[in-house]
Amino acid sequence: MTDSLISSAYSQALEVIASVEPRIAEATRQELADQRGSLKLIASENYASPAVLMTMGTWFSDKYAEGTVGHRFYAGCQNVDTVESLAAEHARELFGAPYAYVQPHSGIDANLVAFWSILANRVESPYLEKLQAKNVNELTEADWESLRHELGNQRLLGMSLDAGGHLTHGFRPNISGKMFHQQQYGTDPETGLLDYDAVAAKAREFKPLVLVAGYSAYPRRVNFAKMREIADEVGAVLMVDMAHFAGLVAGKVFTGEEDPVPFAHLTTTTTHKSLRGPRGGMVLAQEEFAADVDRGCPMVLGGPLSHVMAAKAVAFAEARTTEFQDYAQRIADNAKSLAEGFLSRGANLVTGGTDNHLVLLDVSSFGLTGRQAESALLDAGVVTNRNSVPADPNGAWYTSGIRLGTPALTTRGFGHDEFDTVADLIVDVLSNTEAGTTKAGGPSKASYVVADGVAERVTARSAEMLDKHPLYPGLVLG
Repeated sequence: MTDSLISSAYSQALEVIASVEPRIAEATRQELADQRGSLKLIASENYASPAVLMTMGTWFSDKYAEGTVGHRFYAGCQNVDTVESLAAEHARELFGAPYAYVQPHSGIDANLVAFWSILANRVESPYLEKLQAKNVNELTEADWESLRHELGNQRLLGMSLDAGGHLTHGFRPNISGKMFHQQQYGTDPETGLLDYDAVAAKAREFKPLVLVAGYSAYPRRVNFAKMREIADEVGAVLMVDMAHFAGLVAGKVFTGEEDPVPFAHLTTTTTHKSLRGPRGGMVLAQEEFAADVDRGCPMVLGGPLSHVMAAKAVAFAEARTTEFQDYAQRIADNAKSLAEGFLSRGANLVTGGTDNHLVLLDVSSFGLTGRQAESALLDAGVVTNRNSVPADPNGAWYTSGIRLGTPALTTRGFGHDEFDTVADLIVDVLSNTEAGTTKAGGPSKASYVVADGVAERVTARSAEMLDKHPLYPGLVLG
């Protein structure tokens, strides 16, 4: 696809939008400008290709298609069947999975489908049908307790939030923590690394129905063969959430025991992040769970987003190339470069480094909370997100860390030297930022003061790198 063709397509699309609501067209233009002018280091974000983005803007958006391929609740779904079949085919081939369900709208949806599929597969209870007939928003804590009792008080063991797990891995305020009687495993307090013996001991004691592996802020690889051994020993279903590192699995950076798909009963993922597709979710399953997962609609989901499934098919096709494998390897290499850049400048990293796509920086040594660090960096055009560290004294809101990922800037062409410079810029900002005070004069966890000229200096240095690696090069909006 030529640059002129892409530019023409987007310019004309924005003209059509502007004819109805010019403010939306302007916000869209501004979003591109903002993304082009900032260092995007949020580990869960990326830049989809023009082909993926364009696929979402079609009349597939207009079509309802509840059900599955060949078994829809609406007529006239033959083209949606083609789209969903192609997306699932590419996913199976890409990940070597027996079955792929591409309907989930998000990672949380994918996890819900997986959880309910496990319950439907392993637990017999008429209460399941009763629950599906109710509005979930109307359920009280007593309802959830009754549900847990009716399902045999089923148990889930997942990674704790401060150790790097996700909200949907049994965090109590999340629906996963309400569906199950849950406990969590953490990491070694000295190293920050997973202790498989400790996980196994907890599993033997707790005896969960579901053992959840995977992470959103753990900067190391996981041995999924060991996690499967633990699950098998206690009779648990191993569910792996690979939303963050799916691109490294697809790109063959994670292979053997670090590839979750052969070992997990069910593997869930988002389709954006390191996979660089549209925002959405997916469930991969072994054959014994395929029929249950296939009932994701109407069990959990309503009508699938056909235009997004089409974009998933395009993204999966892109990921089945040697070019994507090279890209995935550069993501991991660049994360190491970023980590080394921090360590050489005296910064403190959780686990002391990384061997995946993300780095977790403990900012307490700078005298800051994660919220203060996130805000100060944003002032300098560096986009990150605050994140808990193990045993975080500041909790999940203010936090003591910031999470940084390399997928987006790797898409732009950043390499070793640029990521070393990125580490220097971040340390520059944080070293020149002080915590503010509250109205009462005490230390604040939110307010901050950046020394004069620092944000401008960092923004100027960032601009030099960004100009050398333009976002969507050749895309000029008329």
